[in-house]
Amino acid sequence: MTPPRLLHIIRSLDPAHGGPAEVVRLLCTAHAEAGGRADVLTLDAADAPWLAGRTEVVAALAGRGGYGWTSALGPWLRAHAADYAGIFLHGLWQWHGAGSWLALRGGSVPYFLFPHGMLDPWFRTRWPLKHARKTLYWRALEHRVARDAAAVVFTCEEERQLGRGTFSPWLARREAVVPLGTVRAVGDAAAFFAKFPQLRGERLLIFLGRLHEKKGCDLLLEAFRRVRPPLQLVMAGPCADPAFETQLRAMADGLPVTFTGPLYDEEKWGVLAAAEAFVLPSHQENFGIAVAEALASGVPVLISDKVNIWREIDADGAGLVEPDDLAGTARLLERWLATDRATMSAAAARCFAARFDIRVTAANLARLAAE
Repeated sequence: MTPPRLLHIIRSLDPAHGGPAEVVRLLCTAHAEAGGRADVLTLDAADAPWLAGRTEVVAALAGRGGYGWTSALGPWLRAHAADYAGIFLHGLWQWHGAGSWLALRGGSVPYFLFPHGMLDPWFRTRWPLKHARKTLYWRALEHRVARDAAAVVFTCEEERQLGRGTFSPWLARREAVVPLGTVRAVGDAAAFFAKFPQLRGERLLIFLGRLHEKKGCDLLLEAFRRVRPPLQLVMAGPCADPAFETQLRAMADGLPVTFTGPLYDEEKWGVLAAAEAFVLPSHQENFGIAVAEALASGVPVLISDKVNIWREIDADGAGLVEPDDLAGTARLLERWLATDRATMSAAAARCFAARFDIRVTAANLARLAAE
């Protein structure tokens, strides 16, 4: 049977914004490989450089500001929604969610809401003023987006348990758990070393992701200074906060740390091919697409127990797990030095194949839309 035609709606496909944009791209590719079609509607400007060559994008509606408001969203959906068997909204707190709800409510085409970790209670404790504003927005509008969705889709059971009680009222008619995933890619370490020749021959520990406070970057550098492992730490990712990046670079002074900036596509897979292990001592991580990418490369992952798929990683022996504090992060480094790396690398590859292949994710979403 031909897979149903699907539509993914997201505020932005800018890869600097993190995992959801990458997940949407991979889902479209996987759906097409299965013989179906998945399109993307984004509120990026049509001339955004990251949209170049993206044939799956059927509309880029140029929303204004961070919220992304545009009057074009409702008319586009009312004209085209019937072309799709199911519509997936990725993320909360922006116009693509509320505007889609206004256009789709009461219609015959089901829509599904992916919070992507944005209901995690960690944000409530870390940024209480932002949480207060979101609470007002939830009560006024966003709870209706969740209520009228055919399902609110969580990426793991941990996310569902954490997220469903963060805001009130919670009136979702159905909750579903659909693990996300990525592709298996064979990276070229030589290409990475050609760009960073000073790292050739070193034992590399890789942080791959946005340089953001929630990801525990400062904890990692402090733990690295405390433990002084015989490793080179590669901090690979963009940073939207110049002051935080300056702080991190100051913390790294005198340590064997290399900041590469963002790495995408071949460069990203190349650094993973060169890595001995991947590290993410995050304070909050809904799923962690970079974790799945490391597993896909057969790279063990050293993560905190705030990465919501930590139970699966731990159960499969695909990495090490500790609390998201300095002592826990230091233990990750110390335990890694005593680990049988070959055994854990094999377990990482098996974990990916069993749990986090994007083709399985795409098939599960197609089934969900067809129910």
